[in-house]
Amino acid sequence: MDKEKLNKIEKLINSELTSKILFSKIENNELIIETNSSDLVDVIQFLKLDNQCKFKQLIDIVGVDYPDKENRFQLVYLFLSHEKNLRIKLMVNFDIEKIIPSITKIFSSANWMEREVFDMYGIKFKNHPDLRRILTDYNFKGHPLRKDFPLTGFNEVRYSEKEKKVVYEPVKLEQDYRNFDFESPWEGTNYIKEIKKNSNNAKKN
Repeated sequence: MDKEKLNKIEKLINSELTSKILFSKIENNELIIETNSSDLVDVIQFLKLDNQCKFKQLIDIVGVDYPDKENRFQLVYLFLSHEKNLRIKLMVNFDIEKIIPSITKIFSSANWMEREVFDMYGIKFKNHPDLRRILTDYNFKGHPLRKDFPLTGFNEVRYSEKEKKVVYEPVKLEQDYRNFDFESPWEGTNYIKEIKKNSNNAKKN
């Protein structure tokens, strides 16, 4: 990756978009910039249409959940410029109630990507043409990639050979692995109980 190209693009973006860019840096041969959700569409349009940028391919839209932060969610947009042979990462941070502008009118491929983010994180997109779940079932409850999504308690869907239909039932996850001792795979965890028992007896004596 040409670092000189990245430096040039970074200076251009900061000079042309000024206050719309909150933060920018070059890290691991990749340009990373941050903007507000209100400026998202303007920034992406510039990245795609400007003759010196030409980031004309949307690679992916990725959601991130930071439950301890005030701006809990982050969206990361990954773009590629074939002509310039450059990649750029655009980040937006926002709180749980925020509705993010859809970019489907700029990149049609964003349609399914935004639906996936909505399904997994519950992040809503304004003016999306068809904002429905895409990976989970229509009656699925909750958003699986949120950090507070419980491991058990929600329903799952499967086809029952016995009943010859699709059925819903509570999620059941095996918990045996929680007690697995990686230090002694041959003996399992029984010897740990014995050590604790002997230790407690020694303290009493």
